[in-house]
Amino acid sequence: MNQNVGNERSARQAPTTMHPLPHRYPVGVAGTMAGPLTVSASGLPGMICDAPSEFGGPGDRWSPESLFVAALASCFILTFRAVARASKIEWARLECSTTGTLERIDGVTRFSRVATLATLSVRSGADTILCERALEKAERECLVANSLRAHRELQIQIVRV
Repeated sequence: MNQNVGNERSARQAPTTMHPLPHRYPVGVAGTMAGPLTVSASGLPGMICDAPSEFGGPGDRWSPESLFVAALASCFILTFRAVARASKIEWARLECSTTGTLERIDGVTRFSRVATLATLSVRSGADTILCERALEKAERECLVANSLRAHRELQIQIVRV
């Protein structure tokens, strides 16, 4: 058996238990005086990152800002998975449209606001209140969002499929 195939397969399998805290996530980034950066982490494919168009970059690659907002949305969905599993909620799909607002406040450029529209697709008999509470709990427990000073907003849409 090809060793890479086995590694890819085991990487896709969900862990059965959480590892004890603290967790560490080492990432390496390298770049030159101009051009894109190379982002790497052990066991993951490398990726290219560059400044967004708002900062004079090409705008055709992931930027630190877009990766940051993607991390928030991804963490929200992964947290919802755990909350829904614990609450025995069956669902078909969760889509997040997340926007981070970058502003200069008191002389510091930072994300001041993060707004997420969460659209949850569920079967026709699903308990809407339970689904909304689970989404709200996921937003409260998202570890990436909890690491921010930004104001957070969550809008919820429940779609019957």
